[in-house]
Amino acid sequence: MKCPSCGSLKDTVIDSRPAAEGKQTRRRRECTSCHTRFTTWEYVEGAQLTVLKANGERELFSRAKLRRGLEQALHKRGKQPEQVEELLDHIERGCQGPAAASGEIPSARLGEIVLEALLHFDQVAYIRFASVYRRFSDAEGFLTELEKLRRSRED
Repeated sequence: MKCPSCGSLKDTVIDSRPAAEGKQTRRRRECTSCHTRFTTWEYVEGAQLTVLKANGERELFSRAKLRRGLEQALHKRGKQPEQVEELLDHIERGCQGPAAASGEIPSARLGEIVLEALLHFDQVAYIRFASVYRRFSDAEGFLTELEKLRRSRED
């Protein structure tokens, strides 16, 4: 594992424990060069899912790409890495459902699954993600989405 601080490939595992109901392993590591401590997550990959994009291209589902998008939406929202991993697991399970029985999921469906998960996880992150996903071009897009959010909270 490459040290995020110095780039060394030599480290020792300090602690290892199961996470996410045994579906992941959380490892605390220490770099033997600079002694920086960092956490890694390991999980078993299921059948490879393909995302069918709006322009017709196909792209392998990337948990890392999804994580980056969520981290941008959750920037400075005070969420712990474990919470983000649980959210990723939830979204990935949603992608494995009947909509992806063929091994493909339309990008629009993936975006809706992410928005649904964020709606219940963090409403500010929901608005941030929606603004990029739905390509808001002005304040009206934000107001429309906020009104939807307000109505959903009243139900």
